[in-house]
Amino acid sequence: MRFIVRRLGFYVVAAWVAVTVNFFIPRALPGNAVQAMMAKFQDLPPQAYHALELQFGTGHQGSLFHQYFGYLGNLLSGNLGTSVIASPASVVSVLRATVPWTLALVGTATIISFVLGTMLGIVAAWRRGGWLDRSLPAFTFIQATPYFFLALLLIELFSLNWHIFPFANGFALGDVPGWNWPFIGSALYHSILPALTIVITSMAGWMLQMRNVMITTIGEDYVLAAQAKGLKPRRIMFTYAARNAILPNIAGFSLAIGFVVAGALIMEFVFSYPGVGLTLYNAVVSDDYALIQGIFLVISMAVLLACLLADIVYVIADPRARTRAAF
Repeated sequence: MRFIVRRLGFYVVAAWVAVTVNFFIPRALPGNAVQAMMAKFQDLPPQAYHALELQFGTGHQGSLFHQYFGYLGNLLSGNLGTSVIASPASVVSVLRATVPWTLALVGTATIISFVLGTMLGIVAAWRRGGWLDRSLPAFTFIQATPYFFLALLLIELFSLNWHIFPFANGFALGDVPGWNWPFIGSALYHSILPALTIVITSMAGWMLQMRNVMITTIGEDYVLAAQAKGLKPRRIMFTYAARNAILPNIAGFSLAIGFVVAGALIMEFVFSYPGVGLTLYNAVVSDDYALIQGIFLVISMAVLLACLLADIVYVIADPRARTRAAF
């Protein structure tokens, strides 16, 4: 418990640093959202410029010190500003509309790739020299393949040539979003190719990492002692070897879950998928600094929360970590 409290204090400080950096970086950049909008409408009077500054919060009223505490007050009240893309919608409403898409797609694909890759890594290490172990060069090649390149190949094969899956949007045009089976089925159908891209490119990494750690664990004395006792191979593989070898994968999986909120920027852009990645791209193109700031803040908080959960899970799963944490 003392270890968790110490780590929690560290992450509170880290969260404050992330919020502070998120405040100062946009203010160090040239231009703002209002200037981007005024460039499109040359005939607007100066009064319109001032009104837009008030609406988007880009004016420099007061010192930087007062702006900072005003920013903190807005965060505590859940106000992240107004988005240029969906104006007059707030940044919170834009995130509320896009984050679920990324969580559903990237989160599910990350879990599937972790489970498949970990299981394949266990089998490849346990049956060293088998056909799965000999196919490691192919998995290494897959891991090195950029996921956006694989996405383009899948679109070429399954969408343009064979016309099996759609290649754009998160649901069919004309469908009304809601908790009904026609929309859910359409969303699942449109997510197959993006999810397949993430699973294929991510699974190889989990497999290679699990296989390498598993081989080292198999040579440990406690595994050899379990084999000498005549225990069943399946029990030795999972209970003695895989249970200890999976700890680095668990830590990596926790971090991967934290980055789920960030989405896969280029992948979502390739498939025109309405997630956080595509929204971030549109915000950058439109100079929507309030939305960029809000997305970076959500990503930072998600990563910090994932790191905290990784520390807690690692202490629970590894008795040695609990012993070290007690000191």
